[in-house]
Amino acid sequence: MIGNRRATHDRLLPPHGFFPAALILTATLATACSPDSGSISDASSAVDVTATIDTIDGVVRVANTGTPPEWQLTRIASIGPKSVNETGSPEEFGGVYDVAIGPDESVYVTDGLNNEVRVFGLDGSHRFTFGRSGEGPGEFARAYSVVWLGDRLLALDTEQGRISEFTAQGEYLGQRRIQGGMSGGPGWPRFWRVDADEAYYFTRALEPAPGRWSEFAGVDSRGETGDTVVQLAGPRATITCEPSRDRTSFFDIPFGAELVQRPGPGGMLYSAITGAYRIALSDADDDTVMVIERELAPEPISDDEWATGNSRYRAVRDTFPLMRCDPLRPPRPDAKPFIEAIDIAYDGRLWVEVIREAGNRWEVFDTDGRLLATLPSPVRGSLAPAISADHVLTVRRDDLGLDHVDVWRIERGS
Repeated sequence: MIGNRRATHDRLLPPHGFFPAALILTATLATACSPDSGSISDASSAVDVTATIDTIDGVVRVANTGTPPEWQLTRIASIGPKSVNETGSPEEFGGVYDVAIGPDESVYVTDGLNNEVRVFGLDGSHRFTFGRSGEGPGEFARAYSVVWLGDRLLALDTEQGRISEFTAQGEYLGQRRIQGGMSGGPGWPRFWRVDADEAYYFTRALEPAPGRWSEFAGVDSRGETGDTVVQLAGPRATITCEPSRDRTSFFDIPFGAELVQRPGPGGMLYSAITGAYRIALSDADDDTVMVIERELAPEPISDDEWATGNSRYRAVRDTFPLMRCDPLRPPRPDAKPFIEAIDIAYDGRLWVEVIREAGNRWEVFDTDGRLLATLPSPVRGSLAPAISADHVLTVRRDDLGLDHVDVWRIERGS
């Protein structure tokens, strides 16, 4: 099942272009993967990747083709409740709001309902817990997000308008004031780490303008960086209907293309319209400086998939046959979208979750836009993964509504 992600955009991405004076970079590698019961992996043989790089009108275009090396993920721990019975163990989360990887192979889990930060090892063993509800030093109205930057852990509490600082051992160091009064569910508000000592958080725009009411503010271990990345507005893959005068309903357009975006290193914005495998990088002046493209075959939408995706809309339409909708009915795309989400790893590399019938995949690009590897991706929940050089943290919710943090090791093969 495809979980469409909601985002907005008002900048048109550059169209697919021709590369007249291209620099061809070809790497032929051989890899072998050994499937494992605790792994997500695919068999792979020889690989051949070509990156075609050119600059057109000041925009660097990187077009990637071929079959990249195969990586795999091996799950080394799963942190969560072992039964439905409450025992008071630290693995029983009230609600996971964020996860982060820190020094000494530490895993930081923000329990937003209990307003605690629980710290584990990569093996899943509990080390210690800090934080509690309150307004005093080291306390939270809502512990939304944590990130390790430089030599300290930052904890985000947008309801009280502050970022608290802690040592790796959970000792309180102080706080920074930010705009307050913002709240949301798990994963929003949050930090987006984009480098070893650089992250962003979502806030209201300091200089609001029509269509630009919010932005990502940059921080590091010393304070505000001064970098801001504007969150852009634009079309959404939804249909708005009025079954009656006092009722408005919104329906997803199945497989509809929409925007995904993430702040990146140095005040860059990474954005993509999901219907095309094309990621644009733009600077603080909203100028596009790079476009990363990937050639993949589109996958068709079957009639059954289209009917299933529209079942809720059809049920309401059958009940209210005269209801007004904008657009009149869900438009059927020519093919499935390519992109589920984009993520920036701790080392600044771009990870693109690609929608494929055989199962979603991550494709990894270096900071120059060259395709490095592909690997099967775990099922994405509502929270973005934390991706370090060697490990990935993902959060999943089981059938009973209980949260689990899965720890994965990245296997790069030989």
